[in-house]
Amino acid sequence: MMASPVARGRLEELQVYRLLQCVHEDNKLQIEKLITRGVDNLLNLTEPRQGKGAMHIAAVANNTDMLDFLLSHGASPNVQDKSGKTPVMLAAELGHDGAVALLVKHKANVSLLDKDGKGVLFYCIYPTKRHMRCMHAVLKALSDINNVSLTGQHVLHLACAQADSCLPMCLLLLERGAHPDARDEATGRTALMEAARVGSVELVRSILRGGADPNALDKTNLHAAHFAAEGGFFEVIQVLCAYGADVGAVTKAGETPLHYAARGGHAECCRFLAQRGCNPKLKNEEGLLARQIAKDNGHKAAVKELKKAERLHGKFSRPGVPNPNETWALALYDWSQEHEVTLRKAFDESGDCIKETVSTETFEAVLQDLKAPVEEYQLHKVILAHDRRREGVININDFFKGLKYLQKAVVMASYGPKKKKKGGKGGKKGKKAKFTLPFPICTIPPELIYRRADGGPPTFMVEAYHHHTDPNRFSRDHPPKHPIEDDSAWYVDEPEKIYVNVTYCAKTGDLESLQLAFREGVPVDVKDRFYKTPLMTACAYGNYEVAQFLINLGADVNAKDQFSWTPLHHACHAGQLNITELLVESGSQVDTPALSGATPLMRAIESCRPACVEYLIKAGAKVNAKNKKEQNCLDIAWAYADLRVVDLVKAKMDTLPKPKENKRGKAAKPQPKPRPATTSAKEKLSQVAPSSTSMPPADSSLTQKAAAEKSKDDKETVIMYNTRLNNGTLRPVDISFRPRTVWSNLLTTSDLIQRRERRRERLSHEVDFDDFLMPFSQNLRRKVAQTQEGSA
Repeated sequence: MMASPVARGRLEELQVYRLLQCVHEDNKLQIEKLITRGVDNLLNLTEPRQGKGAMHIAAVANNTDMLDFLLSHGASPNVQDKSGKTPVMLAAELGHDGAVALLVKHKANVSLLDKDGKGVLFYCIYPTKRHMRCMHAVLKALSDINNVSLTGQHVLHLACAQADSCLPMCLLLLERGAHPDARDEATGRTALMEAARVGSVELVRSILRGGADPNALDKTNLHAAHFAAEGGFFEVIQVLCAYGADVGAVTKAGETPLHYAARGGHAECCRFLAQRGCNPKLKNEEGLLARQIAKDNGHKAAVKELKKAERLHGKFSRPGVPNPNETWALALYDWSQEHEVTLRKAFDESGDCIKETVSTETFEAVLQDLKAPVEEYQLHKVILAHDRRREGVININDFFKGLKYLQKAVVMASYGPKKKKKGGKGGKKGKKAKFTLPFPICTIPPELIYRRADGGPPTFMVEAYHHHTDPNRFSRDHPPKHPIEDDSAWYVDEPEKIYVNVTYCAKTGDLESLQLAFREGVPVDVKDRFYKTPLMTACAYGNYEVAQFLINLGADVNAKDQFSWTPLHHACHAGQLNITELLVESGSQVDTPALSGATPLMRAIESCRPACVEYLIKAGAKVNAKNKKEQNCLDIAWAYADLRVVDLVKAKMDTLPKPKENKRGKAAKPQPKPRPATTSAKEKLSQVAPSSTSMPPADSSLTQKAAAEKSKDDKETVIMYNTRLNNGTLRPVDISFRPRTVWSNLLTTSDLIQRRERRRERLSHEVDFDDFLMPFSQNLRRKVAQTQEGSA
């Protein structure tokens, strides 16, 4: 770090600060006066607090004109502040590529270091194109790019730590000669480990091709394979194995990469690591196998692969049992997969490649020239495996498949999604799998959800009501006595519009937002993306006030959702007696079948609410109705095992007349119900359309025209105008006052308390808790708990 001249004395300090102000204001005329009349070497002096000079200010502002002006008047581009930063470093840190290029052009020393030992390249490591251009400009003038800070961090290690966003910079540094084994001395991590941690296959491959040690360990004995296994980066592990990495490395905590892969539930990584030599029966310091870690974290696929790996490891560990997949053969296969393009190119250039086959001599020579990781006798084994007929040729496609000298389970073709098997041989069909009918969540397709005419959200998204008033002056308990009294709109900012789902308003009882939506023209029966109307939601969640409010506005009590459920189905399913009574009294049909054929009475039986069942039976609901499973109400009542409901349904069925039997013993067909007398289509048309006798004759058009002119003359008389003015019917200009803020009838605190008390009386005191459930859900949970206790 070079020492830059600092202003000393009152005069120099004042002139330096004045110079910095002129640079900031881009006042070149005043700068020239200061240079000619001021102290010597003023342009290179720095202020005493932070050590900033004129070049620093211009570089931070990216003012290339000012930089060029200062440099032309003798300013030094290598002035350092008190932290050791030069103008090039400051410009590179902010991504001012133009300023960096200009400073490099004027021979700025890019090899200078700050007080932390960091060069200008450390300030270029940011994920933007501008910083990338800064790095290109610096590398043109920099000879040694292996800069290491005083804390021991290499510039390549810093770039690789951000490889997910700075990959081009990492590749550029490697291309320009950065050391591939660069590491952070504080942690011991190498650039390869950082690249494996972020899962950058391209960067890992480039570092290994540059000659990096694939088996380097950090201070906790972590291997690059540990980082790749932790993130589940299968391709990174594959590349590491291709360059001879030892994937069985053990950390100080006794964990292998297999433990890390099992913790993340990466089944493919677990399988590959176990096949490449990672011991699946090795326990960590806590005494846990990789399989136990996967089981504790609920990763079933990883547990399955690890069980298989443990079984194979125990089998081949016995004395006298050879492993068909030898370690050298796996290393050769992984190496061939990584260098397939290079090998094919070498085979083609040999001149001996005919129809994807080469001679055994060429094959051996190419692999030895490219330094395949096998000994000579091992290579002869591979040649014999591919040339069993002793023809002297080898199919290179078979070599890359690896099936001639390895089992199918360890080659890359066995990884990935499995293909569906067809029927067995000889026309025999395999075991028939249990057919499960897909039951998707039915929603409105996105292409059928239209936005509003003004570009706003769909109609089922309504504006949430916010009271626009000053809360310091008025509240729900102290509203203004007159609308004119509330002048908050003139000085309080109008709140931003917030849109919520209309069904959410119906669920939470937000009547103010519903009123606002319906005033703006939103249909009262608007359906959300799940085909539910606000009335259905209010019935499902037992919100009596909202249901009554919607019915008063004309909501359709017989509307249906995608499963043909009406609001009455939802109310009975929730066990809401008062809402059920409200719907029936408002004209809801009590026997409407759903998509499964279930009636509201069946839903009430499922909710185990005898009061709802009794009311529907009295309202005329049919107890002998059947769903699509041919179950009547009594069958459903026995299935849900509520004896109170069973007695009600059974008592009603006993009162029904039994069908008469004919002579042969068969039940007679029920007589059709008498239909009410209806008028024919001609009669309806005659009622709607006027009769032919009442039509005026064709030659009476002149009489009609004269009568119309007479009525027009009567309307334009002074007497008629006077009469309309006195009655108030003629108002060409509306002069009525409308305040900007209209105070709605908000419920007071006592009203809200009373509403909550009524809700507790209707449902229960548990309605205020988060785990509150409707009767059907409570009954279902109780039955499941009883079943589990019985099975245990």
